[in-house]
Amino acid sequence: MSATAHTDQHDPRPVSDEDAAIAHAFSLKDLPDAFYENPYPTYRALQSAEPIHWMPDGSLFLTRHRDLEAIYKDTTRFSSDKKVEFAPKYGTGSLLFQHHTTSLVFNDPPLHTRVRRLIAGALNPRAISEMEPGLIALVDRLLDEMETRGRADLIEDFASAIPVEVIGNLLAIPHEDRAPLRGWSLAILGALEPFLTEEIQARGEQAVGEFLDYLRRLVADRRARPGNAEHDVLTRLIQGETSGDRLSEIELLQNCIFILNAGHETTTNLIGNGLELLLRFPDQRQRLIDDPSLIKTAVEEFLRFESSNQLGNRRVVQDAEIDGVTLPEGALITLCIGAANRDPEVFAEPERLDITRAPNRHLAFASGAHACVGLTLARLEGRIAIGRFLARFPHFTAAGPAHRARRVRFRGFTTLPVTLA
Repeated sequence: MSATAHTDQHDPRPVSDEDAAIAHAFSLKDLPDAFYENPYPTYRALQSAEPIHWMPDGSLFLTRHRDLEAIYKDTTRFSSDKKVEFAPKYGTGSLLFQHHTTSLVFNDPPLHTRVRRLIAGALNPRAISEMEPGLIALVDRLLDEMETRGRADLIEDFASAIPVEVIGNLLAIPHEDRAPLRGWSLAILGALEPFLTEEIQARGEQAVGEFLDYLRRLVADRRARPGNAEHDVLTRLIQGETSGDRLSEIELLQNCIFILNAGHETTTNLIGNGLELLLRFPDQRQRLIDDPSLIKTAVEEFLRFESSNQLGNRRVVQDAEIDGVTLPEGALITLCIGAANRDPEVFAEPERLDITRAPNRHLAFASGAHACVGLTLARLEGRIAIGRFLARFPHFTAAGPAHRARRVRFRGFTTLPVTLA
């Protein structure tokens, strides 16, 4: 590796020839297999050589923490609306297009404001505090079941089971109807990956269709027999606000799907990634065993080190400039959260896992107007799940290779087998 091939005009750190070559060739639509296992060397190269990188398709890929923060805060020039981007990807007549362009996360005000206010009202601090006893009981039941077997797949048997139940409770979905929820979520979110095959798109279309069919029946029943709007998010969304501002039927159905997807995949990944990191870094595991009160900062560090959601997107709706680079109106931007969370300008020794790290200004939940509406609940799930698991099984060991999902946007495992001790 060449030591100092050149230096970026805005960054005094030396840029190696190898980093420059990696950055120059980078495209989300043409990734080597090794990237899915460990994208961070590529992110470091981009951050060093081309932190504002033009990809072959004419879109931009940003990796610096400060650039992501600036864009998150500027909703005037950077839009979250995905109609322009998703029309050629899915086709405007597809269910995937209808879903992703109607859901909270991929919209600007006024829809974003209305839906967020309704959901946030049901996720207030008091409501989340009242969820804690039930969440502890759920986690303990799962731990009991795993203990009887002595072995477990921490994804199938634990991490994925928790958010499905939590979101199922939020929407008051009958327990006997919850079996398909995880499969629907994985298929719909899989279609958000930068590289979309016909098979992945077909699975996503089918999942949206099946979920909509189910929700229509559930909504009809809830209209006839409303729940308590203080706790039942579906009832809250149906009834709307006291001002009479209500969601259309399509807005209602698609945002119910969004609530499941947003609350399921990322929280599953948080729990799974956190437990795998405790396997990978035994010194940090021992620190947490010795001082369980560190679970709060530990969860924040797990979110930083292996961000459940690695990528975000914006569209430039007014000419803008970031660090001297002109971003023209119409340009599509990918915001690399996974890279920003290891930016050495913000985090000392960013490649080191430190469960006591503070402050920890990670962007795992984004920032600004589009900061994750369920971040307090996700943190609670992570703290209870990981903390109680480690208290019960402090000496758990790997029982075979862990397998990562072959995804770029969402980073997590499909299997994580362990022996419990």
